[in-house]
Amino acid sequence: MLTPEQLAAANKAGLDALVELTRKSFEGIEKLVELNLRTMRGTIGNSLAPNAAGRMPAMAETAGAYSRELCEIALGTQKEVQRLVHAQLAAAQQTILVMVDTTVKNAPEAGGSTEMVRTAVSAANAAMERVQQAARQAVDRTGAQVDAIVQPPAPLKTAHRSEAADASITSVGS
Repeated sequence: MLTPEQLAAANKAGLDALVELTRKSFEGIEKLVELNLRTMRGTIGNSLAPNAAGRMPAMAETAGAYSRELCEIALGTQKEVQRLVHAQLAAAQQTILVMVDTTVKNAPEAGGSTEMVRTAVSAANAAMERVQQAARQAVDRTGAQVDAIVQPPAPLKTAHRSEAADASITSVGS
C-alpha cells in the first residue's frame, strides 16, 4: 500500500496536473477571444469601405483566415491537453506498478500467483500503451484532415470592365 507521504504526493501531483490542464484550457479560450476581437474589428473596418464589390474578396479571405486560425488554436490546445493527460496517465501507471510490486513482495508466497499478478499487470500496461498510441495516431490523422480541409481558398477573381467596354457602353447610351 501507499504510505501517507506517497498518497499526499500523488494527490498533489494530481492537483498540479488539474491546475496545468485548466491553465492550458484558459490559454486556448484567451486565444479564441483575441481571434474573435481581431476578426470583428477587421470586419467592421471592411464594412465601412465605400466599394461594395471590393469588399467581397477581403471578406472571403478574412473568413478563410479565421477558419484556419480557429483550427490552429483548437488543435494546439488539444495537443497540449493530450500531452498533459498522457503524462498523468503515465504517472498513474507507475504508481499502480509500484503499489502492485510492493503488495506482491509483501504477500506470502502462494505458488505462482505472484508471478501471475505481475504478468497480468504487464499485459494491462502493454494494452494501455497500445490504446494510447492508437489515440495519438487518431488525433494526428484528424489534425492532418482538418489542415487539408482548411487550406487557404484560391483568390477570387473579380470582374473588371475594360476601358473599351466602358467606352462602348457610354457610346451606346448617347
